[in-house]
Amino acid sequence: MSPATSAHDPALPPGPITGPAAWYARDMADDSRWIYRLNADEIGEIETALAEFGRQDTDLTQVTRETFQLPTLGAALDGIRHELLSGRGFILIRGIPMEGRSVADAAAIFWGLGSYLGKAVSQNGKGHVLGHVRDLGYDVDDPNARVYQTDRRQFYHADSCDIVGLMCLKKAQSGGLSSIISSTTLYNEMMARDPGLAAELFRPFKVDRRGEVPAGMDPYFSVPIMNWFGGRLTCYYVRRYIESAQRFGDVAPLTERQIQALDLFDAIAEENDVHLNMDFEPGDLQFLHNHQILHDRTDYVDWDDPDRKRHLLRLWLCPPDGRPLPPSFAARYGGVEAGNRGGIMTPGVQLHAPLVPA
Repeated sequence: MSPATSAHDPALPPGPITGPAAWYARDMADDSRWIYRLNADEIGEIETALAEFGRQDTDLTQVTRETFQLPTLGAALDGIRHELLSGRGFILIRGIPMEGRSVADAAAIFWGLGSYLGKAVSQNGKGHVLGHVRDLGYDVDDPNARVYQTDRRQFYHADSCDIVGLMCLKKAQSGGLSSIISSTTLYNEMMARDPGLAAELFRPFKVDRRGEVPAGMDPYFSVPIMNWFGGRLTCYYVRRYIESAQRFGDVAPLTERQIQALDLFDAIAEENDVHLNMDFEPGDLQFLHNHQILHDRTDYVDWDDPDRKRHLLRLWLCPPDGRPLPPSFAARYGGVEAGNRGGIMTPGVQLHAPLVPA
């Protein structure tokens, strides 16, 4: 009996998955499909909301869609949230003026727009609900380091939240492209080329927490890379963390079949027609649905001038209408209840939104 038909196998999709989530790079050649360009009226609404935020002298974490009012753009953001959760899974919003804008004001705009997509959750063991993607000189080979704080390639992965958002403040001198891929397309390609290896991805893998361990939890968790649940394909993948979990003595070595499955998965992701590259401009906002989009960032060369160095802000968002998640996600997400899940919480940590990288 083949692995794909064994009685002990987890559920797999009944066939190739179709629909807007199953896209290829060639389908996105017309960038008007995935770039939302703000018009003058929408930019005016953002500036008005920012000015009101400044008058209220409110802490950034207290800003909501009710206090950051966008009468016209707000409705568009509701549509964008639907497209993220039920459509192709990604969007780039372009047009926010950045000349002379402070990090604090940029963060307020980012947080205000993000509040229409979901609630911000902690991105690390320090309780940061506003993240800073910037090279802090960390060693990419340190098993407790986060790769986004280096200038090295990240490789395709998903974050521990429903929606991840990035806002570009400054670009690198060269490189640092954002590369995204549909995990639905990856699954379809895996099944077409080797169904047995595709089935391996629906079995649990041990994943390193990289030193950010919630109370009462192991320093790693177990979750399948691919999950067929509620009639939807949901993906969670961070190969670097799967491999670094091997450092724990009670984690079984990866099998030859598992390694072959990961290698094929990665090889397909590298194909030019499968992934989409985009270059951020200052003021760009990118939002991705983690359950169906994997993202990467290429190596980059930064500026010598500290004031010009590549700098992005990041949000991890939990929407109130997120998709049902399989029970296995609770070990990483702290639960699977829509609107109340995701993020990284360690003992005694208080949530806060730092305005400088740390």
